[in-house]
This record gives sequence, C-alpha cells and structure tokens, in this order.
Amino acid sequence: MAVIHHVALKPTKLELLTSWLPSRPWYLGGAGEPELAKAGGFRLDDPQGDVGIEFMVVTDTSGTQPTGYLVPLTYRGAPLAGAEHALVGTMEHGALGRRWAYDGCHDPVLVAQLLALMEGRVQAQDQNTSDTPDREVTCSYIGDSLARRDFTVTAIDDPEGTELAAPHGATLRLHRVLRPAPDNAPVPPPEATGHVAGAWHMPDGTRARGLFVVLHSGGQAAAGPS
Repeated sequence: MAVIHHVALKPTKLELLTSWLPSRPWYLGGAGEPELAKAGGFRLDDPQGDVGIEFMVVTDTSGTQPTGYLVPLTYRGAPLAGAEHALVGTMEHGALGRRWAYDGCHDPVLVAQLLALMEGRVQAQDQNTSDTPDREVTCSYIGDSLARRDFTVTAIDDPEGTELAAPHGATLRLHRVLRPAPDNAPVPPPEATGHVAGAWHMPDGTRARGLFVVLHSGGQAAAGPS
C-alpha cells in the first residue's frame, strides 16, 4: 500500500493546477485565474511502489457558478520519458524530494490501474489516509479481461473531456467537467460496458456523486460479468 506523507509541497498541487487548468480545452473558466479548492478524489496503488496515483477533484469558483473538475495525476521521482507534453509541473516534497507531476491520462501506470479498478482487481484507496479503502468509489464492468486491452496512452483532450482508445473501437472516456447525478445515483449510458463513479464536496457543503470514467467497448461483444 502507498504511504501518504503529510508534508509540505512547494509549490502545492493547487498552485500547479491553477496555472495548468486554463490550458485545457475542457476548462470552462474565463480569462481570469482559477480559484481552486480541493473537493475530493481517491488514490490507487502502483504495484511496483514507484508512482503515486491520485484522482483529484477540484472546484473552481472563479466563474459565474462553481465547476468541479476531475484531474488524474501521477507523481514520479524522475521524468517520464516521452511525456513532456503531459507534465503539469515539478514540486519539492518534504520527504521524497523532487517530484514530477503528470496528467495521469498519459501515464501507462495510471491507465493500467484504472482498468484494474474498473474490473475489480484493485480497490480505490482513501485520498488522505494510508491503507484505507475508499468505499464511496463504485465501479462496474461487463466483458473480457481489460488487462489484455492495449489502450494507448496518447490521450486526446476535447471540450467534453479526455478519451483513450484501444483497437476494435474500445474507448475510455474521462469526464473532466463533473456533473452531479440526479439523486446522487450515477447511471452510466446504456451502451457503456464499464464505469467508475465517485463523490466530492460542493462549495455549499453538500456531497455530490457523479460519473468519473465510462468505458465503451466498441464492436466487441461482452463475454459476461467479470
């Protein structure tokens, strides 16, 4: 299990995201600087213990109405080769030294663990406490083993979110702009073969739930529940 270090980061994650978010095509804010607050999320463990994996939710209150964003991040002790375009920034960690923070959609370690989460082979972990499962994260999957799916790490951003593709038309869709589900009961689209849903805090103090990730298997037929 990953160990959560409660130490200082310079700059902080929110400071990195304040300069990075406006560069994304799915960012809905205006010309001014985002006003970000941490609103939720969860972590996944790297089986090798080298890469920190965090699915962070931040809320931006700089616009006419608050907007929640899903920001998957990976933290590494050295640069990830070929991922310069996905670098969010570097931080000085009080216990681990310099850390390179990446948009996790471009990191193969995060993608592999996200597929394992959806398939039920790993469990979401609490964002702030070591060795503690996050019971609010829910997943489903119907189909053959995702471990054999070759999803490219060349993630493509568009105004609606981020998409990763695999052969035969399968796609992973990350909902970057989060929308609370009616009655806090997220329901994936009928054509989806998998999903990940989670919870976050709204600025008014209420707790919202919504879809984080949806899997569409394209032309491949489902083989039954995993």
